[in-house]
Amino acid sequence: MSPEVTAAIIAASVSVLTLIGTLAAQYFGRRATSRDTQKSFAEQHEQLDKTLAAQGEQLDRTLAEQRTRTLNERFVTAAGQLGDDKPPTVRLAGVYAMAGLADDWPENRQTCVDVLCGYLRMPYEPDPGQDAPEPERLSFRASREVRHTVIRVITAHLREDAAVSWQRLNLDFTGVVFDGGDFSNAQFSGGTVSLQFTEFSGEAVYFTGARFSGGTVDFSGARFSGRRVGFSNAQFSGGTVTFSFARFSGGEVDFEGAEFSGGTVTFGFAEFSGATVRFHDARFSGGTVNFTGAQFSGGRVYFAGAADWSVPPAFPWTGTLPPGVNLPEKGDQSRA
Repeated sequence: MSPEVTAAIIAASVSVLTLIGTLAAQYFGRRATSRDTQKSFAEQHEQLDKTLAAQGEQLDRTLAEQRTRTLNERFVTAAGQLGDDKPPTVRLAGVYAMAGLADDWPENRQTCVDVLCGYLRMPYEPDPGQDAPEPERLSFRASREVRHTVIRVITAHLREDAAVSWQRLNLDFTGVVFDGGDFSNAQFSGGTVSLQFTEFSGEAVYFTGARFSGGTVDFSGARFSGRRVGFSNAQFSGGTVTFSFARFSGGEVDFEGAEFSGGTVTFGFAEFSGATVRFHDARFSGGTVNFTGAQFSGGRVYFAGAADWSVPPAFPWTGTLPPGVNLPEKGDQSRA
């Protein structure tokens, strides 16, 4: 091989090696650049995530603060509408506004309900009678409509089909004068419902079909002197319902068709002095019903006609029945 050919081959080989080296350098350079780029992108993505998270948290805090501020403003407005100095139409609007706020504000639902119960506890002028001037009678009727609306709103939230349930909340009706109202089909399944020292002295009040299945419902010291209080078809299946020291002095109290199948219902030291109390078709099939210490000095208390007497109440007498008390016949007592 001539020197010229050898030189040409060497030169070509050098060129190829140089090209390979250049390509290799470019390849590895690109890989390094790609790694740096990917690292940079990863760092930027991480930083972006942190920035977005921080902005999201700040937005959540801002929205929560705005929501709380708005709810507090609604509370102040609704509470102001319930003032005694406001016209009945404004107070009615306040009732619905407070109820709507309770539905929207779970964290302070109890507080909103407390305000509605508090409205019922406020003193008010009784029925002036038909001989009173018409403006006075109209004012009383308008005020009574506001009070009965509060009862309707609360009861609607205690029923099984309520869109927002207020069951298991505490309801404080202590000392309320009920001159009418309807708690029919309310579900008392938790919390404490205080009806201590309430007065049922006007139009009929109904607990028809109500279910007492948990918590405590307290009628201690209540006075039944009005036209009628109805517990027809009510179910007492759990919790504690007490009528201790209640006074049944007038009108009718009807437990017709009521079911006593669980829990504790007590009439301890209650006074039956003038009312008519009926337990016709009631079912005493479980739980505890007792009249320990109860006094029967007038009126009528009918247990005759009970549909189920398999777990009868505990009575304070051992021999002769007090005047006015009527128990099932022996044949009735065997019905289950």
